[in-house]
Amino acid sequence: MNDLSNSRRNFLALAATAPAAVAFANSASAQSNDEQSSTKSRAGRAAIITGSSRGIGAATARRLARDGFSITVNYLTNRDLADSVAREIEAGGGRAIVRQADVADPAAVKALFDAHDEAFGGVDVVISNAGIMNVGPFAQMTDAAFNRMIATNLTGSFNVLREAARRIRDGGRIVTLSSSITLSNPAFTGAYAASKAAQVSYASVLAKELSGRNISVNAISPGAVDTQLLRQHGEEALKGIPERTPLRRLGQPEDIAGVIASLCVTDGAWINGQNVFANGGLS
Repeated sequence: MNDLSNSRRNFLALAATAPAAVAFANSASAQSNDEQSSTKSRAGRAAIITGSSRGIGAATARRLARDGFSITVNYLTNRDLADSVAREIEAGGGRAIVRQADVADPAAVKALFDAHDEAFGGVDVVISNAGIMNVGPFAQMTDAAFNRMIATNLTGSFNVLREAARRIRDGGRIVTLSSSITLSNPAFTGAYAASKAAQVSYASVLAKELSGRNISVNAISPGAVDTQLLRQHGEEALKGIPERTPLRRLGQPEDIAGVIASLCVTDGAWINGQNVFANGGLS
């Protein structure tokens, strides 16, 4: 039996007068009104999620749409996947637009925000999710592989967060994706881990810079999540991961989307400037 049921039973056992019963009814009514007010507060709010045609980004787009946010779905190369996410949102009664943008290009990021603002009138949530994962020994990492990853993960995230800082409405939420890989720094991940470690600094600094506007900025550090980003490195890359996780499984994109969503509602407002590990206890 939940706490509310226990409280009601105890209250009714003690209450012997009609006025007390009325007081309880009024209390329950006030709680219901608060819940309705919370739902209404999300009406008209809008979110940009970069890299949201698949994986964690797509799961986050679907989740925030269910929570009442209008969504800008961003993609780099695969328009069909992005359109599929938008159609799913619209089929569920939500609103979504699809826009292509390479986050490494500041002009493209500005155009992405322009399109979002034109469609929805402003932005309340920005999720900097777009990223790539190139791994390999220092001695074998090519300039091209390193530079592309830094352009997307480090410069690209900066471009998104900078535009968010300029445009996000008071009371907004900003989340950037780091990685639990920064805890263990395994071999062959030096450049990737460095690009993801920077997200923690981004969040901490930007939270201070936006002080006084009721805007929270946080980093999320997923563990091993079953996405194309991880599986592109082959089954060998997954070996032993479930066994090192107390929950005995790989994470799912929806797991991370749920954590992100929890930061985007009123109850998550007091979490600010933090790095939230969402890895199932992976060690």
